[in-house]
Amino acid sequence: MEKLVSNWYNVEPVPENYIFPPEQRPGNVHVPIGEGIPVIDLSEAEKGGRTLTIQKILKAAQDFGFFQVINHGVSENLMNETASVLREFFEMPSEAKQQVYTEEFSKSCILFTSSISYAQEKIHLWRDFLKHPCHPLHKWQHFWPQTPTRYQEIVGACSVEVKKLASRILGLIGEGLGLKSEYFEEELSGRMIMTGLHYPPCPEPSLTLGTSEHVDADVITILLQDEVKGLQILNEDEDKWIGVDPIPHAFVVNIGALLQVISNNKLKSAKHRVVTNKSRFRTSVAFFVTALEDSVIEPAHVDQVHAPAMYKPFTAKDFVAKYLESNADTEATLGYFRA
Repeated sequence: MEKLVSNWYNVEPVPENYIFPPEQRPGNVHVPIGEGIPVIDLSEAEKGGRTLTIQKILKAAQDFGFFQVINHGVSENLMNETASVLREFFEMPSEAKQQVYTEEFSKSCILFTSSISYAQEKIHLWRDFLKHPCHPLHKWQHFWPQTPTRYQEIVGACSVEVKKLASRILGLIGEGLGLKSEYFEEELSGRMIMTGLHYPPCPEPSLTLGTSEHVDADVITILLQDEVKGLQILNEDEDKWIGVDPIPHAFVVNIGALLQVISNNKLKSAKHRVVTNKSRFRTSVAFFVTALEDSVIEPAHVDQVHAPAMYKPFTAKDFVAKYLESNADTEATLGYFRA
């Protein structure tokens, strides 16, 4: 438990094993807010604007790999309660969190710090995290924290609604790619992992990272931010970082590496990171929607003349194995499976 950043964060100077090399440091953490990151009103799809909504999603996924959704069907109260109960969990005294703290990463519910590669890392991340599967709910809910007492009920309800939202968004994406509406149902979105991420204040934010530069190794990620800024995406065309503005009651959606493969590189999974700040805790809730282990991942709708397959078929299990072997380097993993 003493490893948790939240137990000792208020120290100066920052410990050496949390200081990133100069070329990886965020430097000025106050990057511009990305005005170009689209905000998509999903209710328009139900009001005769389905085609336009699909076009907006595909353009955002092609240009940024990220977008935000509003009027998405998940109640504001449930979003507020979910954010609140995660903050409450992380703010509990150490003895209350001891029940789920573990360094056995095969367990179904994990509270730890930095990442599951902690023992191999040269530099640690300035964060604590709670991680557990959340779909199907009946299979996993009993592994979750017992305290706060409302945790299982609230996070369970939110998980169900987010899974519906993910299916809805994937259905729109599939339609836009010319696939059958049920293409992403069942196997290709059969798993969902929730990770609560807690970033304590840092005395020297320019030296550390809450989450290092990476691409998500899933199909799609749906993120509930709090009001504290920190998420940044890389605009590769201009080689600069852009902040993602926390919009009340919006979800941030980003394309995962597996969806990039399925789209045959039509959609991109963008690099992103989280920076720290000096004064405020930041807590976010990420839902990683991904394929069942034995699902075959391959480009869909391939035209060997005009759009040959960019990747060889592989199973989700093979992808995860290569991902872990490459020390969580998604780009290297994608490179291994290139055709």
